[in-house]
Amino acid sequence: MSVDAVMHTEFPAGYVVFFGTDGKVIMAPRSFEHSSTIKSMQIDSLSLGRHAKTASDVYLDFPADENSAPDLVILREDAQRHGKRYGFEDALLIAEVVSVSSARKHYDDCTAKYGRHGIPVYVVVDPYAGEVVVHTRPTGSGYIAAHTHNYGSGKLPIELADGRTYTLDLDELPRPEPGVG
Repeated sequence: MSVDAVMHTEFPAGYVVFFGTDGKVIMAPRSFEHSSTIKSMQIDSLSLGRHAKTASDVYLDFPADENSAPDLVILREDAQRHGKRYGFEDALLIAEVVSVSSARKHYDDCTAKYGRHGIPVYVVVDPYAGEVVVHTRPTGSGYIAAHTHNYGSGKLPIELADGRTYTLDLDELPRPEPGVG
């Protein structure tokens, strides 16, 4: 898509549009709940240190052109960029926030993809169901273990493969306003 075409295109309201260097255009639905949840997870990541390698909505390189821009990724401290991006091998934890239109993608497609690529921990945060699902022990088709935790049930320590602990505060995750979702 040319720059001129982009400048004259009206994208649907409520979507964030990413333009990959490979020419792909990715549209992702966004809501206040989605944005607030990512912000809450980012705040919780500060317990890993101010300069811990974390990112939101930043491309990671995966093989077979399956690149992703997760809602939150925690990288190994010794991770190095390959060109302009980090590789999936450096991800210790990937978290995705469910939006109204993305439930199947995050619960099914991403679970299979991240497990297949050996991401040690995959977290699905669902503001509409009020739950967090932590997937561990990746396999070629997903994950062996999945544990569901309800919003409002305290602090959830999540062990990372490098020995650090990311603690997600389930009491502080924002809930949708009544009638939303």
